[in-house]
Amino acid sequence: MNSSKTARCVFLGAPGAGKGTQAKRVATDSGVCHISTGDLLREEVKSGSALGADAKTYMDAGKLVPDQLIIDMVKARIEGPGLSEGAGGWILDGFPRTLPQAEALDANLSGDNALTHVISFAVPEEVLMGRLTGRRTCSQCGAIWHIAHKPTSKDGVCDQCGGELTQRSDDREEAIGKRLEVYRSQTAPLLAYYRDRGVLREVDANRSPDDVFKELLTHMQ
Repeated sequence: MNSSKTARCVFLGAPGAGKGTQAKRVATDSGVCHISTGDLLREEVKSGSALGADAKTYMDAGKLVPDQLIIDMVKARIEGPGLSEGAGGWILDGFPRTLPQAEALDANLSGDNALTHVISFAVPEEVLMGRLTGRRTCSQCGAIWHIAHKPTSKDGVCDQCGGELTQRSDDREEAIGKRLEVYRSQTAPLLAYYRDRGVLREVDANRSPDDVFKELLTHMQ
């Protein structure tokens, strides 16, 4: 998988499609940098910063955070040490989510930093709903569990650190419905944008994580 070490990728898909899980696995396997804008924003929320307080309003309502709050953050990470001169690959998970964001990303990346792959994770909406409503997050270490697919040995308690498991406000059914609606209207159009650029690859993500990972690797060669 040597070629994936310098791959510069965007992972696209609806909430719950498995983008983050697969991005972490690819990062561990190949050493590329996994850049999750969701994680970055949640860190800001936890810190109580002005950016975090603003972002929390949108996240709790199941809406997308406005472009201006995240574009500078993502650009700074990509242009940071070890990434700005093509020294390593990266995966963007959660960005871009709108056409203006995609255009802004293209405008800021060129040469050795130009985007090489866009992977789309396809999953039926009814499956996504089940995945997200059952998801639980450790309040201490951030580990993610699922009441059906990845349960802990003791209900409500993290197997890794013993912390309390909670359900994110944006993983409740009403918020999920809003998030999927936003995805359909704002993010799905990116498929045509990247298909026209010749960098889009589509993966059937309604399968086991191992099967998805194997197919993913073939697209990142």
